[in-house]
Amino acid sequence: MVYAVDFGTSNTVIARWNSITQQPETLSLSGCSLRLGQNPPLIPSLLFVEDAMTGVVVAGQTVRDRGLDLGTNPRFFRNFKRGIGTDIQGFLPELDGQIVSFEQVGQWFLAEMIRRLQAADPDLHSLVFTVPVDSFEAYRNWLSQVSQSLDVEQVRMLDEPTAAALGYGLTDGETLLVVDFGGGTLDLSLVQLDRQQSGAKPLGFILKWGQKSLDPAKQRLKTARVVAKAGQNLGGADIDHWLMDYFAQSQGLTSTPLTLRLAERLKIQLSQQAEATEVYFNDETLESYELQLDRDRFNTVLRDNQFFERLDESIAQVLRQARRQGFEATDIDAVVLVGGTAQIPAVQNWIQQYFPSDKIRSERPFEAIAHGALQLSQGVELKDFLYHSYGIRYWDRRNRCHNWHPLIQQGQPYPMPAPVELVLGASIENQPSIELVIGELGAETGGTEVYFDGDRLITRSSTNNKPQVQPLNDNPEARSIARLSPAGHPGSDRIKVLFWVDQERFLRITVEDLLTAETLLDNRPVVQLS
Repeated sequence: MVYAVDFGTSNTVIARWNSITQQPETLSLSGCSLRLGQNPPLIPSLLFVEDAMTGVVVAGQTVRDRGLDLGTNPRFFRNFKRGIGTDIQGFLPELDGQIVSFEQVGQWFLAEMIRRLQAADPDLHSLVFTVPVDSFEAYRNWLSQVSQSLDVEQVRMLDEPTAAALGYGLTDGETLLVVDFGGGTLDLSLVQLDRQQSGAKPLGFILKWGQKSLDPAKQRLKTARVVAKAGQNLGGADIDHWLMDYFAQSQGLTSTPLTLRLAERLKIQLSQQAEATEVYFNDETLESYELQLDRDRFNTVLRDNQFFERLDESIAQVLRQARRQGFEATDIDAVVLVGGTAQIPAVQNWIQQYFPSDKIRSERPFEAIAHGALQLSQGVELKDFLYHSYGIRYWDRRNRCHNWHPLIQQGQPYPMPAPVELVLGASIENQPSIELVIGELGAETGGTEVYFDGDRLITRSSTNNKPQVQPLNDNPEARSIARLSPAGHPGSDRIKVLFWVDQERFLRITVEDLLTAETLLDNRPVVQLS
């Protein structure tokens, strides 16, 4: 049986492919799932660690049912997906004698979901995980490591916006803009489904592959091509904190897990009605709260936090990429909205400034990603390109600091048809080796900082107009790419470095010594971009 897991910042959705009906279906896990009104069963992405040494945890709706999310217990975690693969500023708790990382919390959560799935279905053999389009490779590498630890034979990975496009029933030749706006990230992706192909080998982004394989005769061969994509760390969790800040200023309300939950409920109500009220009374402590908010004031809070400016930046970026590929805004057949934050009326009004309302669809906000990811098991082939640029670090003499020079540009299809060449020389007399730090470059319009404000994990957009960078080999052994024998001297080229990305998204280098004609590194992988 094939299952898809849409691991979200606020909620997680699990779906499976029903071989009888030939349709996807969303699952409700006993004790973990919550059904909100007309919404499908959602699993709150919450975790409470009972024993860090043995990995005994409480996950999903059970955390709320037991009231484990209302206090300030360091064993409770929410929004932990945002911290995975990032350099966190602050301290994480020590539980049962060990420091707990967000990567460990995420692994506990996913392992608990899979454990419950396998208890209900021992025949589970194939999983598809979805990932944010703006995630650095550290997140994808973490997910790859998690998949290796699971007792599951096949594991694949798919960008969330691409999955959403497939989940909305993209037809041959159509071009869709997917606006995936959940609790932690805003992802925009322009996706086109190519015409029916024959004889093509269906591909998935494979993390783990066992002996079982899909029957090619049962596969419907289609190709989903990603034309352009953009994203940033912005979501419903940020809005919840903005509302808390508003009530703290206007009513002197103290930010606690309880009041934060009340603010979140107000936000959800305002997606369906013009005014909302939340009242809480504790019989034991006689503590009471009453929060009121209307859409006009809510929209003011959004504007005060430059919410719409950040949305404009992302859509401008994806449309610029699309134009370089020969697509104009008028070529987009439909715009699909997924994620809870995309249901906010102000967000839907914002997207209508760019596209006519008859092109906008939002009827499957929570299930489209998980259902679309299941299309990988039905013979969908994906053609993708690199979301980030990759470059080398150099010393900027003018500004007297390190800077980064791009070598492989964002938007590069892979595998690359030809390598990128770089020639380097020694910078000092009798130089014994040449070092090179290779980095993954984020958006150049300002980065996102992830940090703690007290015990509150938040993100903030930086405005320094410098690229956000994750070095890939910044350690003494890895950054030394050439041992020079004889030693190098300034004034002449000494080594030639070839960079390219293979079909499995490995960034590889070959290093040749121009003086001795010796190959120092041959097709060496620097990092797997997955």
